[in-house]
Parts: sequence; C-alpha cells; structure tokens
Amino acid sequence: MGKSPKILVAGSFVMDLIVSTERFPSSGETVIGCGFSTVPGGKGANQAIQAARLGADATIIGKVGADDFGKLLIKSANESGVDTRFVKIADNAPSAVGNVQLQVNSAGTENRIIVVPGANMTITESDVSVLKEMIRDFDMVMLQNEIPMQINCLIAEYAKAAGIPVMLNPAPSAKLPAELISCLTYISPNEHEAADITGIVPTVKEDIKKEVSALRDMGVANILITYGKNGAVFGGNGKIIHSPSVDCGQVVDPTAAGDSFIGAFCTAVAAGIPIENALQFANCTAGITVTRMGAQSSLPKLEEVINIMKEKHFDTKPFYILSEKSNIK
Repeated sequence: MGKSPKILVAGSFVMDLIVSTERFPSSGETVIGCGFSTVPGGKGANQAIQAARLGADATIIGKVGADDFGKLLIKSANESGVDTRFVKIADNAPSAVGNVQLQVNSAGTENRIIVVPGANMTITESDVSVLKEMIRDFDMVMLQNEIPMQINCLIAEYAKAAGIPVMLNPAPSAKLPAELISCLTYISPNEHEAADITGIVPTVKEDIKKEVSALRDMGVANILITYGKNGAVFGGNGKIIHSPSVDCGQVVDPTAAGDSFIGAFCTAVAAGIPIENALQFANCTAGITVTRMGAQSSLPKLEEVINIMKEKHFDTKPFYILSEKSNIK
C-alpha cells in the first residue's frame, strides 16, 4: 500500500455567500433572486480539502477572524481531514467573505465573485516562520494569490531551500515578483490569468504553445493552463499535453472547479503518478465538482472520481496508491 502524499497549502479561507438569479442585474438595477446559501470556501481551503478527500495528508496554514465564520471555516477543513493546527486567529480583521452571484437559466450557469479578503491579508512572517524548518517534511507546497504576496515569496523560498516542489495557482491575477517565480516548480493559471501574465491571448492552437513557452522562459519548468470546458494543457519535459475536460453531467455551479482541478493534480503528482494520468484525474475531479452547488460542498471524494474514471475507461491502477487514507476498494 502506498504512502499518502504530504501536501502543505498556504492559503485563504473565505465564507461564500451565494446568491442565485436568472439574470445578473445591470448597474443600478435590482432583480429577484431564486436561491441563497452560505458555504465555506477560499482557494487555499478548497484546495487543501480537495487534496485530503482524494487521499493526501493535507495541512493548511492561514488565518481567519475571531468570529462565527472563522469557526465554521476551520471546522469544515477539519471535517475533511485537513490538519489546521497552523491556522491563526486574527484579532484585528474579520474572516474573509465571498459574494458569489450565479446566473442560472436555460443558457447555462455563469458566476461572478467578489472577495473581501479580511484576515487572509493579515498573515505575517512570524505566523509562517514555523515552516522554515518543517517544510522539508512535505512532498509538495501549494500557493495561491489570496494571501499577501510577500508571504507566498517567503514560503516558496523556504520550500526551494529544502528542495520541496512548489505549485502556484496565480489566482486572482496579480503581478508576480521575480523572486517568487524563481522558486516555482509548477504554475497553473487559467486562460485569463495566463493571458495577463504573458500578454498573449490565444486565438489559434499555436498561441497556446507560445503561452507555455513564455511562462517557461520566465523560469518555471512545468506549466499547467486550464481552459474550462476546453480542458487543460501541460507543458514540461520538452512536451505539451492537451487533456480534454470530462463531462460528468449538467453544470450547476462552476465555483471551485479550478481549485478542485489543482487539488487533484497536485495530489496525484505528489504521489508519483505520471502527468498524463494526473491530468485525467484532475479533469474528472473538476467535472464532478461543477455538477454540484457551492465550493467545498461540491468537492468529490476519491471513490467518486475513480468511479467516473472507470466509466470513461481511464486507467485507474496508478491511483490505488492513494487508497490507504480514502479506503477505496
């Protein structure tokens, strides 16, 4: 039986306040909604929870407010098996909230999200200093752009010094310091973030190769760009792989699809699973996620993903290395 990969996520906690409507309002307009829910989220917490549900030994470091939302956010992570011992409580800021608007009609589902970062942006160097020595205990470090950039830089430097691979999911889009890029092993923007970073807006297939090359020229060896329903492209080791998206049913809510994909990909790669298989695994995981409402509430478990992979006639043998923690049969 294989060892569960140990993954450290340094990232955000956000309580998502989700409103559904048949049509987004125009400026100055009020429309009647058709649903409301409160669901724990945040890119960091989402990715850590997805990794844990897929069999990883996941730990998260971050910050929440001293409020009810903060308690619920930590509880949600704990219930999925994420180690939250390094999550701090801010005394000068509330827990982050995300205003998620869903437009749901016969044409499909679209979302708009506004995040108020709150406690996430109060993380200090002293809050993460514990990682300087212990980061070597992990197989992978995952970062996003919902915490201070200087904290991402510091943690990435710790990881590089210890020889631990670092994945950056550069969302939301932001200018990336050279000192951060130099520490990355993987970078995974979506199509919009990749365009922001490279200045290339792909219109033909060859432009995608140019995007990958531009990101590699910045100093990152492994590039993973997600294109929503058009799947994902991986560039590394002198080759480019396109992995199509996987249709798992009607799209209900695309929130957390990217987090689901990244969490699955990193879990597989950290377990030593080949890139091609990891991409299929990630696409199946994200494919399930979009068929459900909410962020963390939509993230699937390993058994569900394996069942979809079997339905699609994908090779599932490499993923039994993850089964010890998830009890897959």
